Parts: sequence; structure tokens; C-alpha cells
Amino acid sequence: MEVIGQRISAIKASLPEGVTLVAVSKFHPAEAIMQAYGSGHRIFGESRATELVNKAKELPDDIQWHFIGHLQTNKVRAVMPYVTCIHSIDSERLLRLVNTEAERIGRTVDVLLQVHVACEETKFGFTPEEFECLTSSGILSELSAVRVRGVMGMASNVDDNDRIAADFRLIKNMYDKLVEVLESSDGAPCDTISMGMSHDYRLAIECGSNMVRIGTTIFGEREY
Repeated sequence: MEVIGQRISAIKASLPEGVTLVAVSKFHPAEAIMQAYGSGHRIFGESRATELVNKAKELPDDIQWHFIGHLQTNKVRAVMPYVTCIHSIDSERLLRLVNTEAERIGRTVDVLLQVHVACEETKFGFTPEEFECLTSSGILSELSAVRVRGVMGMASNVDDNDRIAADFRLIKNMYDKLVEVLESSDGAPCDTISMGMSHDYRLAIECGSNMVRIGTTIFGEREY
């Protein structure tokens, strides 16, 4: 198990300055997370509400839990006391509900708008057209308990680096448009581009990512 701490330390040492690592711990046991924790890492990503809540109750309080999977509206209330950042805001309805629930418990929560540029129709997120409608609607300035910090996206799952890079550049372009919309607002800066996983994070960084979500390279294959 000590190898997990060694892997995470090696990855963090290799990342350029300013790039944040989210260690994707979904489907892995608390013992594995504690190995990464022992190396000094504190930011972990989960994709299931019940799993995040159970781990948050069991593991140290200074862990920052990032929710990176599709968040069902009926699970928002459960994760809200524990989550630091939600990467997967993929609809206006979910955005408004997260704001309502955060306000209800007296919290302010960071979120990322999930964008969908990949060729797989099964992936979630705002298409470029939907993203344009959302950012021009004025809703982002109405949120009282949510800080929109940037975007999250995934590239197409293909063996074509040119296509993957094009997807990443489109995500970066959508982020730039979001910055333009939010630059005159008060509060936390819009400063996060979450893209890149174990197999493509180096290319994602080249295309502008400053937050990568890495699981398999750290923890090995998932334990279902």
C-alpha cells in the first residue's frame, strides 16, 4: 500500500506549478486514501454521493472532497455538508438546487460548469450552445451561495491526439468566455479548468488545464 503514497508524490512533483491534482479515489477503500493522505495530499474526488458521505464521515476532517460524477438532484442535500467543490454542474436546475441547499445550511460552495464537447452522447454537460445560453442568461449573477470557479470537461475517448487536443482547446475556449462573463462580478475568481485524467492529463495541461483528475495511475484499477 505504501506504493500509493509514492505514486502520488511522483505525480505531484511532475506537475507544472499552478496545476492542482484531484486524486480520484472513487471505488477505492479508505485505507488506500489514507496512504495518499499520508504523503500530504488532501484533495480527493468521488463520483457517488453515498460513497463520498461515508468516506467523509470516516476520514480526516481536513480532506477536501470534490464531487466529480453526475450528481442526481435527489442527492444534493446529502453531499452538501461535506463537499468542497462540485465539478459536475450540468444543468440550470442542478445549479439552482445546489445554491438553494448551500444557502439552507449556511455554506458557500465552489462549483464548476461541466461542458460536453466529446463525441460520446452518453456524457453529461452543457453543449457549447447550451453553455452560451446559460452564461448569457444572467443566472450566474443571481447565485448567493455558489461560487462558479470555472469549467470541467472530458475529451472524446478516442486514439487520436489531434481530436483530444481539439476537445481540450474547445473546453478552454468555453472557460475564456465564462471569464468574460464573470470578470466584473465580485467574489471568488473564475480560475479553474478541470480537464485531464490518467491517460491524457499531460496533453490537457498543454491545452490549458490547471486541475487534473487522476485515479488509476495513483490507486491502480478500481475496486468495485
